[in-house]
Amino acid sequence: MREDELATRVVEHFRAAFEDVTVHLEEPYDHYGNRGVADVYVRVRTPEPVDYLIELKSDAAIRHATGANEILRQYRRMERYFYKDDEHRIDRKLGRDGPGVHVLLLFAPTAACVRHVRAHQALYESVETDATVEAVPASRKVAFLTKLDRASDGELGFLSVNGEVSFDSEAFLSAVPDGSRLADALADVSNTE
Repeated sequence: MREDELATRVVEHFRAAFEDVTVHLEEPYDHYGNRGVADVYVRVRTPEPVDYLIELKSDAAIRHATGANEILRQYRRMERYFYKDDEHRIDRKLGRDGPGVHVLLLFAPTAACVRHVRAHQALYESVETDATVEAVPASRKVAFLTKLDRASDGELGFLSVNGEVSFDSEAFLSAVPDGSRLADALADVSNTE
């Protein structure tokens, strides 16, 4: 599964799920030499603006990375510097209900990604869910994409591996949709170990 396929599904999801949405693919940022790219940058208005900064990881990205530390560094750099760039801005809102920024590291539901996350489970599970970005409440999620075939209906799923439920726990495994690509990938990995 390629990252462009994942990005397509993410775009389909946000366009179907929200009426007032702006989507940018491969959105660059640059703050005093701290350069990078958000794979997908989404702003929805509910009615206040809520942003989604998304880093996508497919099999190819896993193969080319030197390891989980590199992936997490890239993810955290995006969180740290995206809004310091003069082109991007998120404002504090009094009375905001919930996070104003969601920083997502989303893995493809493939056997290669399952093996990678399992091998570095402690690192990915250690990512704190609560954050603050430029004085705006934020959330962090490291997750597998699910329900890819329902993205155009606004029902793409994100099954988190950080937070209260650990990867490979009974609660995590029971949340995996039956017959999904993630269920197949988990079964493939279990059968080869």
